[in-house]
Amino acid sequence: MNIEMANKSQELTKDTIVEFLGSIFDRRGSEEYLGEPVTMGQHMLQGATIAEQNSQPEEIIVAALLHDIGHFTSEFGTFTMEDVEDRHHEQAGAEVLDQFFPSVITDCVRYHVAAKRYLCATRPEYFNRLSQASVHSLNLQGGPMDDSEVREFEAMPNFKQIIAVRYLDDAGKLPDMQTPDFWHFAPMVQRMVDRHCEQTTTHP
Repeated sequence: MNIEMANKSQELTKDTIVEFLGSIFDRRGSEEYLGEPVTMGQHMLQGATIAEQNSQPEEIIVAALLHDIGHFTSEFGTFTMEDVEDRHHEQAGAEVLDQFFPSVITDCVRYHVAAKRYLCATRPEYFNRLSQASVHSLNLQGGPMDDSEVREFEAMPNFKQIIAVRYLDDAGKLPDMQTPDFWHFAPMVQRMVDRHCEQTTTHP
């Protein structure tokens, strides 16, 4: 995590985290997304919009919206097609969100890369649908899971939700799709923050 983000994250509270995330979309959402035909902001907003249009639960919509937020917080910067090692954006994003969001959301963020590796190992047709950039990143991320990794991944408590967000991740790459902006989803994001903070206050 870079110094600016580290200092900022120490100041964030449940009352300011949503505004801060929205500012990231506003300030940096137009950045290139991994060689895809959409920007970073468009990619995440498309995933959330598709989830909303298909009446997915709010935690899935919010997880899709925030799943790649780590591309903006990793000290290693943003992935490019010239990368020769993984930048672990999923971990960086989850670390920022952990204190504010339910585990179902942070698990979807933390394991959406692992979900790609899982699906490539268990569903041969899935690999054929991956974009060139996604295949490139797969190679950096360890390739398809082996049998023991598959069994461990399937045993995770939020397995189904993680897979759902992975498919939304793959779907959010449409150059002509129109979506609302982050602030359309902001009340939903705040509800997820409030729910988590209420639960942690009740059950510390």
